[in-house]
Amino acid sequence: MEPSQTTAQSAAPIAAPIAAKHPFKHVAHGTERSDDYRWLQDRNDPAVIEYLLEENRYADALLAETIAERDAIFGEIESRVLPVADSAPVRKGPWEYFERSFSDQPYVKHLRRPWGPGIRSAVEEVVLDENALAVGHDFFEVGSYEISPDHRLLAYALDTNGGEVYELRIRNLETSEDLADEIPNLYYGVAWSKDSRSIFYTRPDEAVRPYQVWRHQIGTPSTEDKLIFEEPDESFFVSVYESRSGDYILIGTGSRITSDVRYIPSDTPEAAPRLVAQRRHGIEYEVDHLRAANSASVERTDGEPANDQWAILTNDNALDFRVATAAIGDSEPERWRDLAPHRMGTRIAEMDVFEKHVVVSERRDGLEHLRVIRVADGNEQAIQMPDPVYTVATGANPEYSSETLRYSYASPTQPPQDLDYNFESGSTSIVKETEIPGFNKDQYICERSWASADDGTQIPISIVYKMTTPLDGTAPCLLYGYGSYEICIEPSFSSARLSLLDRGFVYAIAHIRGGGEMGRSWYEQGRLLQKRNTFTDFISCAEYLCSENYTSAMRLGARGRSAGGLLMGAVSNLAPHAFRAISAEVPFVDCVSTMSDPALPLTVGEWEEWGNPIESRADYEYMLSYSPYDNVENHPYPAMFVAAGLNDPRVMYWEPAKWVAKHRALRSDTNLLILRTEMGSGHGGPSGRQDAWREEAAVLAFFVHALS
Repeated sequence: MEPSQTTAQSAAPIAAPIAAKHPFKHVAHGTERSDDYRWLQDRNDPAVIEYLLEENRYADALLAETIAERDAIFGEIESRVLPVADSAPVRKGPWEYFERSFSDQPYVKHLRRPWGPGIRSAVEEVVLDENALAVGHDFFEVGSYEISPDHRLLAYALDTNGGEVYELRIRNLETSEDLADEIPNLYYGVAWSKDSRSIFYTRPDEAVRPYQVWRHQIGTPSTEDKLIFEEPDESFFVSVYESRSGDYILIGTGSRITSDVRYIPSDTPEAAPRLVAQRRHGIEYEVDHLRAANSASVERTDGEPANDQWAILTNDNALDFRVATAAIGDSEPERWRDLAPHRMGTRIAEMDVFEKHVVVSERRDGLEHLRVIRVADGNEQAIQMPDPVYTVATGANPEYSSETLRYSYASPTQPPQDLDYNFESGSTSIVKETEIPGFNKDQYICERSWASADDGTQIPISIVYKMTTPLDGTAPCLLYGYGSYEICIEPSFSSARLSLLDRGFVYAIAHIRGGGEMGRSWYEQGRLLQKRNTFTDFISCAEYLCSENYTSAMRLGARGRSAGGLLMGAVSNLAPHAFRAISAEVPFVDCVSTMSDPALPLTVGEWEEWGNPIESRADYEYMLSYSPYDNVENHPYPAMFVAAGLNDPRVMYWEPAKWVAKHRALRSDTNLLILRTEMGSGHGGPSGRQDAWREEAAVLAFFVHALS
């Protein structure tokens, strides 16, 4: 959305696009459901593309009056970025790998330099220059990016339309040239064999579900690649990755609530994959290799090393998960031994396995914590966090024998830091802190508050604002939410958000049920036939912010993406007067239609999250009761900014398009209603960071305009 596009339109306002109605009835469980805009689902129909372009032109005209604000915010975002910035270097073998970004270029350059005891070389090698590769592409994204064990080759995958289906290439790092090996039609994830001669990758089906693992021999045509594993169950996704030790190739399969793992010794890549433990419905587990330290490996009669183990993160007899260990080849869960026992209310979300330590990332009271366990004796040490509201996560740690843990830390008032924790001394050192020109953290306040839900449940809210912002109900406020898939919306730092805070905004995150902020039960209380808790929790958070004078309903905005866009649609129907403005980006708003079409990407696997409206009348009726598209009514709604991506494989462009079309036909107000479709990208929006900044500036300018 360039200034030249909108300025040309601003002089002569145009009428809102009105989509034609083509009557269509869905029939399910003996009932009919109207879908007059179903024709918009045919992207091959020129009338559909013209309608989307007409909506874009209309959006440009409506947003013309926000251009000055948008450009000012875009300039502010740019000004907070250093002209050149390097990421924290990560050691892998004899090299340090890092990225360099440039404020005037859309993508990063990947580099490396020699590393060793006493060596800090200034000599750099370019591993991959994304800007050079992106020339000529409107959309560009590097998916998988994996250095071979011998550090001579790079496997990297490219997406040039946002559809999340990639082409894999192999680069010779000694010559900086790509090999003839090119493998089309990949999904995320690749893994190298130990000898750097073979690479494993996943391939998606027509519904963009990764369901196969293939092995490619370097230097051979992709037509000769070998199928290693195929998952026939359409509700399961397949992934492939290396153990941190490098000793095993791991193949994971998982649905929303069930998973299993297979393994191949990395030094014998032709071996058939073996199962760690049988799949059991409702039981999840993942593994990594725990190589026994300070002892020689002894071969057992079954060919497995006698003293090597799996570290296993599982919910078997552990609602909030536990970490156990088991001998490799021991597939009986009854013999697994606890390393980090289950603690109700403390959800172990991830584990990082090293030669002598296992680090668990766990959630308690809505915040993440890191706990370090020494494998030899079970000694535990918690890493301390300095702020009341923050986000922390383990970072890139490719070295299995590392004596330090790299982790990242940030808060709404603390720019991101990369830190190293020393396993033996327990000390922490800052490796790098992101520099934000002109930012003074002492000018801002972040808080943790709690809202009471309809059933009395306490919902955590993270809040940040500038010290000079009055808390008397007059400040504009933006409330963000998601609440699905057990995903946590972290109270992290945002440079772009400063443009709102400096304009007197309060910014809040509602950590509502359906997410994972408060443990597995928090997620369970916001899915399937309890999904409405997600929406009412968000409304309760909005009411709390008003009752505590952070803002008022007339100055309150709401924002959500994807499943968070479903949240926006649902709350706009349930409580349209609670918000002045809403941004719903790539919103999942036609949920009944999508969940009733198993041919669409993701649908079958999503039934465990939302329910199956085909087989279950109860699921159908419950989903229909909150479906944003099916519940648009003839009454006033907040101002709305709606974004879509034509190539989006996760939320099809037609969901927001149909939703907006129905709003135009039914809503009884004159508030802004904007649909912007990115015609060359997918679920994540524009790929280049300047384009992403410009898009973010447009949304923030919308809220500044709407809530003024």
